[in-house]
Amino acid sequence: MTRLNTNQWLALVLALFAAAYLAMAWQIPTFPLPRPVDSDLFPKVLGVTLLLLAGLLFFEKPVPLAGADEIDEEATNGPLLLTPWARVVVTAVAIAAYAFLLVPLGFVLASTLLCAGLTAYYGYRRHGINLAASLGVVLALYITMTRVMDVYLPTGLLPF
Repeated sequence: MTRLNTNQWLALVLALFAAAYLAMAWQIPTFPLPRPVDSDLFPKVLGVTLLLLAGLLFFEKPVPLAGADEIDEEATNGPLLLTPWARVVVTAVAIAAYAFLLVPLGFVLASTLLCAGLTAYYGYRRHGINLAASLGVVLALYITMTRVMDVYLPTGLLPF
């Protein structure tokens, strides 16, 4: 018997999680009226996809990364808000703020603020392009979800 590597252990944990998720997804009741896409389709597709990806991860051959065990001294000695752990904390706080501001500001403003703000925080300095790309993606998502898929998203301050 050979010893399992880290990828294989992680794949087994993900496969167990995917199997439990799929078992719960099959418990979702179907809508009484016939529809091509029901409420249980997305969870089932997500569970099967995770199970397939876990299988691919199990059979992937691990490749050692050059310098994987080395600590980047430049990243840890920089300004406090730009250290790796501070970036994780700032991103988590930004996502929490997004959740709280989603209804009062609306989907478009809150999502654009989150996307443009985090992109600027992570170092992209062309703010005009950043804002245009963020707003374009958010508006495309908003129009697709509200007009095509009939999903309600909060409008907030904008009169959509």
